[in-house]
Amino acid sequence: MAFFGLIGNDRQMAGSTYSTRESASDKASRKRRETHRRTLTATARQGQAWEDSERQRQDHGGRRSWRR
Repeated sequence: MAFFGLIGNDRQMAGSTYSTRESASDKASRKRRETHRRTLTATARQGQAWEDSERQRQDHGGRRSWRR
């Protein structure tokens, strides 16, 4: 009959047992944020490289040089 004493206090027991651990949903959202930051940095670098190459192409007349 001790089993019936556990019904209803499961949240209280879980709170004391798992209070120091990160929840699975919190961990998943943290991982998504970290991945977004890494992707954002890489994308910004890629965009900057494209911008630099495009600026150089426009300044120097593209692939063919018209100065002969």
